[in-house]
Amino acid sequence: MNVVTEQEQIANTMIQAKQQSAETQYKIVSKNVDVFYGNKQALSGVTFNAHANEVTSLIGPSGCGKSTFLRCVNRMNDTIPICRVEGEIWIDGQDIHAPELDVVELRARVGMVFQKPNPFPKSIYENIAYGPRIHGLTKDKSELDELVTVCLKRAGLWGEVKDRLEEPGTGLSGGQQQRLCIARAIATQPDVILMDEPCSALDPIATARIEELMHELRENYTIMIVTHSMAQAQRVSQRTAFFHLGELVEYGETEQVFRNPTDERTESYISGRIG
Repeated sequence: MNVVTEQEQIANTMIQAKQQSAETQYKIVSKNVDVFYGNKQALSGVTFNAHANEVTSLIGPSGCGKSTFLRCVNRMNDTIPICRVEGEIWIDGQDIHAPELDVVELRARVGMVFQKPNPFPKSIYENIAYGPRIHGLTKDKSELDELVTVCLKRAGLWGEVKDRLEEPGTGLSGGQQQRLCIARAIATQPDVILMDEPCSALDPIATARIEELMHELRENYTIMIVTHSMAQAQRVSQRTAFFHLGELVEYGETEQVFRNPTDERTESYISGRIG
């Protein structure tokens, strides 16, 4: 029978405390994340840490698991009946799969912007006001008005729509709609913004505006973006994760991943030999 001495207990406690302290420097911590769609495994053993106030790009061939992992971070995969997620994901030291966690509150804290702009069939004002209203984030109309204004300004849209707030959001151009969706995402005061190929349906000018916006937003938010554009990943992100066949092959500072990858699969993808 093994007897744990008092000194060993103290040492183990100190090791655990150091591990917890190291992890608090990260905004998102994932450990051995596996995802299954029925009997098919889509992700295998994904482990990495996303830093606060940075843009992290997820790159890799179609079907490699990028978007699947992104949807794990706000538990959107829960809405797919055949999907099963195993492993751990922590945001600000909180286990997002803890039984006591409110998934609705999690999705307010983790905003999502999709590939195709999807404004609500409501006015520009109501697109922004809807989330704060249902989550009780403002106490009166004047406070809600101020929040709508602030969000539209942060999304770089205020100057273009300030005299059109009662018009439908669906009447805006594609790039404006996507910025409206970003404004809507930040209206619930999230900590993290997830973006699933937010520029793939936009023209180069609108894409440049969204990329500028990402640089501005990361001062206040942690951003994770799925992109098929390696040039975009290099322009917007501080760190890059390369996925291939459901595995996280490589993760590190963007410049290092693109200029001096440590895995030959990463180099093959970047050079165009695979993917």
